[in-house]
Amino acid sequence: MIFKTGSGWKACFDEDTGRYFGEYGGIQSYHLFELTKEIYDQLEEEMSEGDAGSLMHEGRHLYMAVDDRCGPPYTIVFDDDYETLCPWARVMKAGKTWPDELTDAAVELFESEKNNREQRREKRKQKKQ
Repeated sequence: MIFKTGSGWKACFDEDTGRYFGEYGGIQSYHLFELTKEIYDQLEEEMSEGDAGSLMHEGRHLYMAVDDRCGPPYTIVFDDDYETLCPWARVMKAGKTWPDELTDAAVELFESEKNNREQRREKRKQKKQ
């Protein structure tokens, strides 16, 4: 695995799978993404967490934990395989994890989560079989 790191963020190229991933955040929020090669290539070690996070948000959200005191803490698992995909990540958990039904609704509703629609729809289809 090849890593890039900066202040508050980390990205990984998994040579075995040919896939790219990134994480950023900490106490108030934590995010884990699958990235494209183009996004990964734009990440530079001197980038701030905010700049790196803005780039990563163009990827596919895998996992998110929020504890920002604007409401109760919560965790959203967009892809159940996040631990297998990113064994190197320092995943943080906050509060209760959203149920699949709520996660599916958010993915369908929010344009920012459109990159997860195909994966979530396939998961629902497999559950029905």
